[in-house]
Amino acid sequence: MELEGRGAGGVAGGPTTGPGRSPGESALLDGWLQRGVGRGAGGGEAGACRPPVRQEPEPDPDYEALPAGATVTTHMVAGAVAGILEHCVMYPVDCVKTRMQSLQPDPAARYRNVLEALWRIVRTEGLWRPMRGLNITATGAGPAHALYFACYEKLKKTLSDVIHPGGNSHIANGAAGCVATLLHDAAMNPAEVVKQRMQMYNSPYHRVTDCVRAVWQNEGAGAFYRSYTTQLTMNVPFQAIHFMTYEFLQEHFNPHRQYDPSSHVISGACAGAVAAALTTPLDVCKTLLNTQESLALNSNVSGHITGMASAFRTVYQVGGVTAYFRGVQARVIYQIPSTAIAWSVYEFFKYLITKHQEERRAGK
Repeated sequence: MELEGRGAGGVAGGPTTGPGRSPGESALLDGWLQRGVGRGAGGGEAGACRPPVRQEPEPDPDYEALPAGATVTTHMVAGAVAGILEHCVMYPVDCVKTRMQSLQPDPAARYRNVLEALWRIVRTEGLWRPMRGLNITATGAGPAHALYFACYEKLKKTLSDVIHPGGNSHIANGAAGCVATLLHDAAMNPAEVVKQRMQMYNSPYHRVTDCVRAVWQNEGAGAFYRSYTTQLTMNVPFQAIHFMTYEFLQEHFNPHRQYDPSSHVISGACAGAVAAALTTPLDVCKTLLNTQESLALNSNVSGHITGMASAFRTVYQVGGVTAYFRGVQARVIYQIPSTAIAWSVYEFFKYLITKHQEERRAGK
């Protein structure tokens, strides 16, 4: 006859329990309970005897697929912060790049390398000279990069779903980068014109307002977008190469697309270096269109350089083929940390915002 007490430790159909149970029977019964013996037909467990269920740790939130509560504002905020930091940190090198791309520089502004240029600028023109124009650059970089990253993320997802559903498409990445560049350059081009004119050696402009007023009065509003087509001609292939290289490297260094700062830094730096080196000739032409360098203008019969074809022709007339690669060293040195900073900061803020959203949803 079975004794009562099954709910306290017995198993249906198993050995009897009670005070008279021998030590061997107790050990055997305990072993059965720990191993979950008695499951199945004719041997179901009582509720209190069910062994504890192992809880699997919850995976980290997928920050690449933002939660439903997140909007395009998430990408815009992360992109704006990344853009401002990128341009502010690397601004002194950008100043050197602009001067090294000069076609016929003043003898006092001929530099062998980036470090020598920075040292001479600081020594002869003052500590803060390499930072002149930073305020207008930061003002333009915020909205420009907000539009840039928000557009890129949206189009990348949309086009990838069409071209390669459920996967990553390099074509989609490149196309999304090209379209995002249209918005970025539209917001950034006026700031670029003012910035580069203030960066040039012996620039007459000490304040942003002075430069804006002089350009507006002497050359008209169109001067702020004179280099827009050249900027697009440069940045469309630049961003296509940049994004495709970045996403390609991410597939190798970070295949599960988790938040991994080191992979973002390495992928961003390599992508920026490759894209910068290949598009340097276009950047030289853009600098010429923005600055309207006076010595170069002397070789141009029209008095103003007003298009990409004119800029290419002037560069060749003044310096030959090698002139197209003026400042390539400074450009690559600028882009390596610049794109590394941009991607690492952007991915960090995207991860931070996503994690915050997930925690808020879990707390409800």
